[in-house]
Amino acid sequence: MIRMIQFKQTLIFLTTLALFYCGVLPVAQAVVPPPDGGYANFTTAEGTNALLSLTSGAANTGVGWSSLLSVTTGSFNTGVGAGTLALNSADSNTATGAAALLLNTIGTENTANGTATLLNNSSGNFNSAFGAFALNNNNAGVNNTAIGFQALFSNTEDVENTACGAQALFSNIKGADNTAIGFQALNSNTTGDFNTANGAFALSSNTTGGGNTATGSDALFSNTEGSGNTANGQGSLNSNTIGLNNTANGAAALGNNATGAHNTATGVSALALNTSGNNNTAVGELAGINVTTADNVICIGAGVGGENVSNSCYIGQIFGATSSGGTAVFINSSGQLGTATSSRRFKDEIKPMNKASEALFSLKPVTFRYKREIEPAGKSQLGLVAEDVEKVNPNLVVHDKDGKPYSVRYDQVNAMLLNEFLKEHKAFLDEQRTVEKLEAIVSRQQEQIEALAVGLEKVTNQIELSRPAPQTVVNNP
Repeated sequence: MIRMIQFKQTLIFLTTLALFYCGVLPVAQAVVPPPDGGYANFTTAEGTNALLSLTSGAANTGVGWSSLLSVTTGSFNTGVGAGTLALNSADSNTATGAAALLLNTIGTENTANGTATLLNNSSGNFNSAFGAFALNNNNAGVNNTAIGFQALFSNTEDVENTACGAQALFSNIKGADNTAIGFQALNSNTTGDFNTANGAFALSSNTTGGGNTATGSDALFSNTEGSGNTANGQGSLNSNTIGLNNTANGAAALGNNATGAHNTATGVSALALNTSGNNNTAVGELAGINVTTADNVICIGAGVGGENVSNSCYIGQIFGATSSGGTAVFINSSGQLGTATSSRRFKDEIKPMNKASEALFSLKPVTFRYKREIEPAGKSQLGLVAEDVEKVNPNLVVHDKDGKPYSVRYDQVNAMLLNEFLKEHKAFLDEQRTVEKLEAIVSRQQEQIEALAVGLEKVTNQIELSRPAPQTVVNNP
């Protein structure tokens, strides 16, 4: 119904235009020699067998040998070039170039510009091809756009593909909703869907992978079956073949990745040497450059190369940097970073620690060395064993996701040490006050003793003075 309305509206417009030119405008000087082909219904035909079968179709233009040869009732078709639209019987197709839309029969609203463009199309609709052999093999595919030599050359029946560039999407057969811009972009794609390639050779080797996005020359160049990848930058994810769900932003980012999956690299050459590692994240130029096969590695910061050690994290610009007046950062088993809060407004059930800190006396400090895979240098360490501490007080232990002892809450141990120190200090002060009291008593007693001694000396002196003087007895013979 809509097509019939459009057809009638166009006929009315053309009729009005013809009447306007014939009845309103003054008679113009005719060209010499006069043009031939003044056919009815706004039809123009020029060339052997052009529009040979036309009956009631209107506003068709056929220029060239056998152009629009088979159209009878179809309208609004334009064929310029030998064999253009030769088998067409439908409406609103435009073909420019030898053999363009040659085999089209019932497909409508197609546009083909270039030798053999849309040559094999028979029933596909709403396709646009610009360039020699573009969409050459399309048969029933619809809503495809091909711009460039042999663009979408092999597409037969699939839909909504866009190719801009020589041999872009050249091998596509049934892949749908693909976009390729650049020389040989998505060149090898056959059945992959929802891919986007912008740049020469981008996704050039992709065959069945879907949902990939490549921006930049050679981006995702080697990808064949990998899906869900995003590469932005020259050579990014260049070597990827079957890796899934990788994201690379920056020239050569994840450039050597082949089978690794779920990696994210942002920055020039970030994770550039990774080949099969999974779930790695690198942010910054050359970040994660030392990671090749490890999994779950995080590298943040330009030049933070990290190490090829799984389940590790490296962050630049922290070691050696001093931050005064701050607080320590903690991490829980879920990976959440945070700081300890001490304000009263964050706490409930506040009460003195009292004897709770006496658990310290049951702890067993040890010396030890970390295993070589953790610390190759094997330096001697001082600390506690989490399993031993858990037996004394489970609240002093940090557990991993599986509930196993992982580390000791040394900040809590420090608080307990402070409590014991304060208790000992109070006991010391109490003892000191007792000693001071005793010293005061002794001092007073000493004063009393000294006073008694002085008094005794006085009494002794008085007694000595009160004694009569000794008498001498003379014995005369």
